[in-house]
Amino acid sequence: MDKDNLTPSSEKMSEALNKLKSLSGQGTETVSNTVAEPTAPSAEEQMKVFIAESSDNSTSTSKVQESRTPEEIKAERRLAARNARRHVFIETPKYVSRFDLMTEEEKLAFCTKERKRTAGVLKRRKAFKNFFMTLGVIVAVCAAILAIFPIFFTFLNSFMTSAEITDNYGKIFQSLSGHAKNGATYLSEAPKLKFVPQLVTIQQYKTLLFMSPAYLLKFWNSIILVVPIVFGQLLVSLMASYSFARYRRRRREILFFSYVILMLMPFQVTLVPNYLIADSLGILDTNWSIILPGIFSTFSTFLLTKYMRQIPSAYIEAALLDGANEWQIFTHIALPSCKSAVYALMILLFIDYWNMVEQPLILLKDEGKQPLSVFLSQINEAEIGIAFAASTLYMIPALLIFLLGEEYLVEGISRSGVK
Repeated sequence: MDKDNLTPSSEKMSEALNKLKSLSGQGTETVSNTVAEPTAPSAEEQMKVFIAESSDNSTSTSKVQESRTPEEIKAERRLAARNARRHVFIETPKYVSRFDLMTEEEKLAFCTKERKRTAGVLKRRKAFKNFFMTLGVIVAVCAAILAIFPIFFTFLNSFMTSAEITDNYGKIFQSLSGHAKNGATYLSEAPKLKFVPQLVTIQQYKTLLFMSPAYLLKFWNSIILVVPIVFGQLLVSLMASYSFARYRRRRREILFFSYVILMLMPFQVTLVPNYLIADSLGILDTNWSIILPGIFSTFSTFLLTKYMRQIPSAYIEAALLDGANEWQIFTHIALPSCKSAVYALMILLFIDYWNMVEQPLILLKDEGKQPLSVFLSQINEAEIGIAFAASTLYMIPALLIFLLGEEYLVEGISRSGVK
């Protein structure tokens, strides 16, 4: 269709179409601009959106909580609390001390003052420590001197002559109740004691050993009584203590308790029953009346029982698995483990029964069977020099045994009380 042939109405129609196209192009541009650059929502719109979301979450959470059990809710709360305690951090306020507020000169003066004060405190503590240590050493030395003094006193006086001993101790013996006519009297003047002899002599030892057979007889009486008691008591107490330590039952505990009760009793309490039993058995006035009660004493059993209970049970179980019997366990495990305790007991028993006086005096009427300890108590004042010499010789066996076995004695007694 040619342009010239277009009517006015058709021209108006084409112009309208062109305007519509132009308007549609501008609309698409404005729409694209609005999409590319969206406007930010306002605070009110954001609050409305947050409230709507929280309400949705709360409703969903309440629905979930309603579906869970109370135990699950408590477990979740405990877990949340524990996690909160682990991850929470509270910043503590900074503490400003008085020292931080000081100047450098004040800090230096304060440190100097504290240094002097600390040095004074340490000095006083050291002084107190040295004082108490010195005091303890002085007390120990005084106790040792008091314990050793009678030994040196007896030893030195055994080398004095009879005349010198009478001059030194005559007035003292005359004032005693056994020698004075009207009972004990007071000394009119202080005696002149001399510890170092003016004239050294061994006449007392010659008289005692070569001219007085009673001393050697009493000495061998002591050996005959003490040696069987020591070895017999060790043998009985070793077997009894192994039984108490190996087999722990109710009846054995009752029997062990009775052993402890008898051990706590002084021997004077059991002296009369021993006399009556010895008389009924017909062994009164014989060595067996002293040896048998000594063999079955309870002290050794008590000490060795405490010692044998420290032996590990694993040793005994291993020996049983290897096929060992009770005698082999006793001889190869128990005895070697108690060697120090046996030595300690041997020393204590020898010293104890070497010094016994009451048992021989009551149970042995024949003076020829009495031990040396009784002989020393029966020496009269005319033989004081011989008494000093006899006492010196009497102490030698006990001192030698103690000095030779001191290490075993300390070890055995200390380990018997350790669990």
